[in-house]
Amino acid sequence: MPSDMKTETGAEKVKEGLEAAIGYSFKDKSLMRTALIHPSYSSENGMERYESNQRMEFLGDAILEAVVSDYLYKEHPETEEGELTRLRASLVFEAALAVCAKDIGLGGFILLGKGEERSGGREKPSILSDAFEALIGAIFLDGGTKAAGEFIHRTVISEIDEMSLLKDSKSEVQEYVQRDGSSSLRYETVGLKSPDHNKRFRSELYIDDRLIASGVGHSKKAAEQDAARAAIRELGIGK
Repeated sequence: MPSDMKTETGAEKVKEGLEAAIGYSFKDKSLMRTALIHPSYSSENGMERYESNQRMEFLGDAILEAVVSDYLYKEHPETEEGELTRLRASLVFEAALAVCAKDIGLGGFILLGKGEERSGGREKPSILSDAFEALIGAIFLDGGTKAAGEFIHRTVISEIDEMSLLKDSKSEVQEYVQRDGSSSLRYETVGLKSPDHNKRFRSELYIDDRLIASGVGHSKKAAEQDAARAAIRELGIGK
């Protein structure tokens, strides 16, 4: 088999592997490839800088923010603007997006320059998060708003309770309770009557035996986070 044929076959396998990982099949494969081109690769291969994934990253960032904002606005109808902004920031910051990128194995598909490859670029949060946003942009260009939104819901919003900064609310309440060393904190979380495709949970937060606040969410962890955020407001923590 000619060497160029082998290269082409290998490239097709890479494309198929990424499509399987993200649950989306591109009509225009060139868009997917552009989303994977790090500036170090374009530079080493005599390409123009605009041929890297940076323009797609710009587009994907805007789409990601819009989809997450829409979700939070609808999911938290009584939450004020400042808290919604904090919640959105906890989902679309670099480290959180790098986790999402790792979950789909995106690092193994990114096209890097030799120097960046040697320095462990495939594991760098900045490179992973940029490529993840570029991939969102590519999906949007290929399949429109619906396709991009579905991808974001699968890879980001479905993991909302796992994003690290969302755990700050529980940590803040825990630290508050531990200050005097004598109080205890517990959550009582139960499932609510809801369809399998839209499960809901309710969590009640107690300090000693006093009910402080409650919250709801699509998972037990998300419900506890919601209860913790409500407790922070109720107790005036941080004011």
